[in-house]
Amino acid sequence: MTIQVGDTLPAVNVTTMTNEGPKPTAINELCSGKKVVLFAVPGAFTPTCSVQHLPGFIENSQALKDKGVDLVACISVNDPFVMSAWGADRGVGEDVMMLSDGNCEFTSAIGLEMDGSGFGLGTRSQRYAMVVDDGVVSALNIEAGPGLDVSSAESILELI
Repeated sequence: MTIQVGDTLPAVNVTTMTNEGPKPTAINELCSGKKVVLFAVPGAFTPTCSVQHLPGFIENSQALKDKGVDLVACISVNDPFVMSAWGADRGVGEDVMMLSDGNCEFTSAIGLEMDGSGFGLGTRSQRYAMVVDDGVVSALNIEAGPGLDVSSAESILELI
């Protein structure tokens, strides 16, 4: 079942890269007491994700924070080393937290996985963006197909 507005995020670990190496973090704890914009991409270093989706959130991170967002985070079914390298390559700095869902556990728990095997990607996340208030989904925009429209940073800015 796909997560809906009003649902609480599941207690599933995702991974961030730290100076000490990969660090598992429960996503519900990461969002506890905060307003978070969480957006998902099918794959790091892929064209739409690298050229449009992630850059839009980097460019609009301050505008989101000006509207009360505490954290902007990008999640993908990629390992934490890839997510860290992609973040460094795209210059995310402190603007966007890069989260790895390497085993697709979070994505599966919220029912937003997709079959990308036709493109050699295996099981991945659908492209979406959600606003999470203290662990509860308050807005959720899922792309109906390829491309970037409703899950862009600009679309999310209009919701907040």
